[in-house]
Amino acid sequence: MVGKWAHMWELARLFGVLGTIAFGGPAAHVAMMRTEVVTRRKWMTDQQFLDLVAATHLIPGPNSTELAIHIGHTRGGWPGLLVAGTAFILPAALIVMLVAWVYVTYGSLPDVRAVMAGIAPVVIAIVAHGLWGMGQSAVKSVWLAVLGLGSLVAVLAGVHELAVLGGATILAVVVHLASTRGVVATLIGLLAGGSATSLAAQAAAVVATPFSIGTMFAMFVKTGAVLFGSGYVLLAFLRADFVERLGWLTEGQLLDAIAVGQITPGPVFTTATFIGYVLDGPRGALLATLGIFLPAFVFVALTAPIVPKLRSSPLMGAVLDGVTVASLGLMAAVTWQLGHAALSGWLTVTIALVSLVALLRTRLHSGWLVLVGAALGWIALRTNF
Repeated sequence: MVGKWAHMWELARLFGVLGTIAFGGPAAHVAMMRTEVVTRRKWMTDQQFLDLVAATHLIPGPNSTELAIHIGHTRGGWPGLLVAGTAFILPAALIVMLVAWVYVTYGSLPDVRAVMAGIAPVVIAIVAHGLWGMGQSAVKSVWLAVLGLGSLVAVLAGVHELAVLGGATILAVVVHLASTRGVVATLIGLLAGGSATSLAAQAAAVVATPFSIGTMFAMFVKTGAVLFGSGYVLLAFLRADFVERLGWLTEGQLLDAIAVGQITPGPVFTTATFIGYVLDGPRGALLATLGIFLPAFVFVALTAPIVPKLRSSPLMGAVLDGVTVASLGLMAAVTWQLGHAALSGWLTVTIALVSLVALLRTRLHSGWLVLVGAALGWIALRTNF
């Protein structure tokens, strides 16, 4: 029993810290989690960690939060699942609630651009370091290297990330079947089993609807249950529901909400916390947060027991390998895009390089690097450096 409670405390402490200092979005969160659970604590192997990363891409919801929940389940069973997920979400949600209070009280967001300018190059270094380590375990063959590189190129060329992940899954199946059954048999099977899918969209006029806390909660549950993809996909879902259909938010308020989710640490889905506070104060913030994250706990609870079994199946193992290298390609694309925007001068380039060297050469916690980057950004603003 003592050992079980010790595991719960370890999970709460680790993910509580990450929820407080993990800036940079899902790619940075994944890199930080790998450093902590694979490199530092050795709770699992790189392959086990990468299988969990791949599993989060096969279900809807916030990938980095679902990864935290998966790690909690692996380390501490069902109680660990709840502790890790809650500890990762709660600090970020509280920070967003504080920002939302300032926003509602004073009508604008605090100016944190200088601080974020110092943090951004540190985040680039953290993700680059994580990619290097994960790539060494994930890229097991020339074929997987080509698939990962192709995913990177596709995303940079503008292909939607869901299409990239779906294409990588299909290619992984095709290559595996071709290697085991022969190319001709594979092609015949694909042609015989092919099916077409279609998507339908509905247009709705903006008609203001009286606010309902129950409707708001249901909207966030729905979003958390069906959303694949990045914060930009989240923006599209929230705009359709809260701006166009219900008329509860203005375009400016929605963009401010997305900005807060991006610039604060922890899950980007805490955008919902901000919206809930704007609509109905602390009660709205609490229910919005619960609504959008609840499906992630349910999906991980349903899929966590089968992830190890997927690896034991040759076909599903090939799928996991394909999705893993594709997701690393997505992370590399995000790193490139963020780096292009964040590394705008000699100071930011220096911060990124020094951070990367520190991560490669020492066991310094990434949280200290984030704090140093924030301080340097603030000093640069104050001194016009």
